[in-house]
Amino acid sequence: MYYQRCIVLIVRQIKERQYTLEVLELTSKLLKKNPEYYTIWNMRRKILLHGLFSRSGGAISLSIQEDMKPNTGVASQATGEPPPRSPSEPSILNVIRADLDFIFPLMVGWPKCYWIWKYRLWLLEEGNKRLKITEARELWQRELGFVSKMLTKDQRNFHGWGYRRNVVAQLENEHLQGQSMVEAEFEYTTRMINLSLKNFSAWHSRSKLIPRLLDERKVDDNARRKFLDDGIASVLGVLCNGADSLVEFDLIIKAIYTDEYPYDQSVWFYHQFLMTTLTDPIGHSTITPNFNAEERLEYVNRQVANVKEFLDGGEDCKWAYNALVDATLAVCEMQSRVPRQDEVEDLKSWTAEVRKLDPLRHGRWDDLEQRVLSSAR
Repeated sequence: MYYQRCIVLIVRQIKERQYTLEVLELTSKLLKKNPEYYTIWNMRRKILLHGLFSRSGGAISLSIQEDMKPNTGVASQATGEPPPRSPSEPSILNVIRADLDFIFPLMVGWPKCYWIWKYRLWLLEEGNKRLKITEARELWQRELGFVSKMLTKDQRNFHGWGYRRNVVAQLENEHLQGQSMVEAEFEYTTRMINLSLKNFSAWHSRSKLIPRLLDERKVDDNARRKFLDDGIASVLGVLCNGADSLVEFDLIIKAIYTDEYPYDQSVWFYHQFLMTTLTDPIGHSTITPNFNAEERLEYVNRQVANVKEFLDGGEDCKWAYNALVDATLAVCEMQSRVPRQDEVEDLKSWTAEVRKLDPLRHGRWDDLEQRVLSSAR
């Protein structure tokens, strides 16, 4: 009943444009109880925008700062001007810092709550509009350390990874006098992947960084080719064991026979990304922009052969069959032809195997089989 009364009081005060410290405190109590209540987050935004940030040069204090006195004045209806700020009122920078501190324990308790992450990002973006460049950048730099700690606690939290990409984008932004962080972020994904090859979000961030990384390094086609070879080696779970690099695909396949990671979808999804840079290089950033059709076809055919070899001992890996189907159909499309009879038989066999390995997704495999049959007509 208490929280219901709080909700009613907040709604009434907001309608009356009473953006006061007391209403802010009520939202804090409700959000501590249930941070999934997104309407309260929206009301908290209104309080900041119209009751706090709207004051020239400062804002009234947040309830979590006990040494600050509230100011409950509202704008004059006649002039529309906000009441003057009292000497005890903190700066907008301190208000944002205090609100970020208020959010922190909520994020620790509810790390998968969309609304907390969205509100935190909004708060920092408001800082971009209202603070000096040095102050705003300091807040974003602080956030990079914060999200690193969150990802150390939960390495696979996709909310945290998405938030990190937003933070880095802001730190790179010209508005904040930023510079490229692609090298540092690429190294960060490497460290996180080394901790766990099953970190899909780390692989995803890596896929977004690679085209930029190669462009900024201004590497030639030979360096790109070597990078692709090494990249496919690492994605299949090969640990170099003292060697500088592993380029030969047959070494990759031999290594994965006794490795658990090729059975994890994160690894194969990243492998699919690498393959699409070869099979479908148009319309998105690619690792190999200058590869001709023959070069791309050579890589794809090599992968088909290697994954076929992997099946001799890896017959229970559904991702291998799925990769073979996708790659074989891509080869046919690249050559503008229908599958040959031997390819049709292989495709039918692979779809039958993957259906047995994953019966719960039979509809997915039925669609895949129809795609195979239609391509052979």
